[in-house]
Amino acid sequence: MGSVSSLNPATRIGIVTVSFRSSDAIRKLMTSIPGSTSHPVDIVVVDNVPGGDDELAEALMGSAARIVPRPDNPGYGGGINAGVATLDPDIGWIFVVNPDLTLDSGSLDELVRVGNGDLTIGALGPRIRDHNGTVYPSARAIPSLRLGVGHALLGDLAPANPWTRRYHQFADYVTERDAGWLSGACILVRRTAFDEVRGFDDGFFMYFEDVDLGFRLGLSGWRNVFVPSATVEHEGGHSTRQHSASMIAAHHVSARRWISKRYPGIAWWPVRFLVAVGLRFRESAKTRRR
Repeated sequence: MGSVSSLNPATRIGIVTVSFRSSDAIRKLMTSIPGSTSHPVDIVVVDNVPGGDDELAEALMGSAARIVPRPDNPGYGGGINAGVATLDPDIGWIFVVNPDLTLDSGSLDELVRVGNGDLTIGALGPRIRDHNGTVYPSARAIPSLRLGVGHALLGDLAPANPWTRRYHQFADYVTERDAGWLSGACILVRRTAFDEVRGFDDGFFMYFEDVDLGFRLGLSGWRNVFVPSATVEHEGGHSTRQHSASMIAAHHVSARRWISKRYPGIAWWPVRFLVAVGLRFRESAKTRRR
């Protein structure tokens, strides 16, 4: 990690979101941005639709957003990276946000305030709730083998099992605290930290790209901090709802990639093989239950 004295806590913010036929949802996000921050912003919407989304430009009318087309659809992390690449170098913060999310008043300012107060913080995440007010476990532990296997086997059947509770860190979603990783649905990342770890690994098409980012930030000495005083509302699943079978497959492909990155080398090959077999069985079971 760069020295604290060399870091510039700039308050110009680049807001980056990825749209995959999300034009009907993105209007609420755009409407909520002005009330969330008093800082100058550069808003980038990456269009991941092959051939382009003709309705997106109309949905963004009246906003200050600009569209970056990525018709090759590099996935969520790849799309965010493409948007960040267009930001001016003097932007100090990158706000990554899903298009189907609404920002509460002052929420982005609150994240920036906490981040500017401690230059060891690389990423910050708000308290995320759904439309019913249920809090989403957005600040979790880095999944180890034991934690990941226990959660994968019992998370759907018995959500209160000890492995899922430890992974989701259900014990505390009211206190500002460090986390292993923060949900990529809504995360503020210091530009210096983002550039240092080279952004998201776009080898993850969807899912686990935020786990991997948090892990690599931690390895580089940056803190991932959950900030419950900043609040947002997330509809959730907007771009994946109509493609649930393919999203189940994408989730398990990303899980296997994460295991390979987390436990590399020949010594871990038997473990990676067994986990991969287990994930394939789990994928088949979840697809049949659709």
